[in-house]
Amino acid sequence: MSPKTWQIKDLLKVSADYLKSKGIENPRLNAEVLLAHQLNLERIHLYLNFNQPLTEKEISGYRSLIRRRVSPEPLQYITGTQEFWSLDFLVDRHVLIPRPETEIAVEQAITLAKPIVQEGKQSLQILDLGTGCGAISIALATEMPGALIWATDISEKALNLARRNALKHDVSDRLRFRHGDLWGPFLKDDCLFDIVVSNPPYVTSGEYNDLSPDIRDNEPRLALDGGEDGMYYIKKIIKGAHDFMNLGGWIILEMAPDQTQEALTIMDQTGDYEKMARIKDYSRSYRVVIARAI
Repeated sequence: MSPKTWQIKDLLKVSADYLKSKGIENPRLNAEVLLAHQLNLERIHLYLNFNQPLTEKEISGYRSLIRRRVSPEPLQYITGTQEFWSLDFLVDRHVLIPRPETEIAVEQAITLAKPIVQEGKQSLQILDLGTGCGAISIALATEMPGALIWATDISEKALNLARRNALKHDVSDRLRFRHGDLWGPFLKDDCLFDIVVSNPPYVTSGEYNDLSPDIRDNEPRLALDGGEDGMYYIKKIIKGAHDFMNLGGWIILEMAPDQTQEALTIMDQTGDYEKMARIKDYSRSYRVVIARAI
């Protein structure tokens, strides 16, 4: 009896049903992305070749990918890519997977930079604290060709990946990478920034244990755990930023919605900021806090 010949359409249906039975969200999408990755095709080509028979090697490789997804390993780590700001970024287990809500921080940086440039600033200096795969800094570099952007991370492996992404998007000449924790890579007056932007760890230590397994067991805890109240890094950034900012410069921080009011209070207490505000994300939840250095 000859083995069953699998066509793309049949394999996708069976795989999507299997992923659904294992509790994977968007099972059809996952099945399609993984099969396209296995076959080195764009997803649209799966539909253009719906009746194409697959080889045993292709099926075996695809089954391996499905097993990884059910384990559960994030889809982005399996394919090695994630889209952010309409750009494809290389990602792996050493970096947080970029989320759509972080684009709010990028939008704010672009908006707040315009008046600074219009005032005659020749070379805009931007700092991306905790750059991870480089999503924020590279997105800003593509939008602001006149800016010099510094990107730091405590993880050397994350910085290496960010450098690869900078090369991929042809912005390496305008990025400066530094290894270290928060302000550690800089001396006071070493470099003063017009914009400081960060998506720091802000999950509380208690919430961390309740995260879904695909996040908790795969993404780096270093990029997620913000301490007992989730505010450890946010507080350090707010209190330290002023020493590294030009007057009139802006700080832009992503955080959980229920942390935004406390962040505004801390900013107010320092006496170092004005024009403090909370910005909502696409789901209408407060996600980003901004303030101007005085």
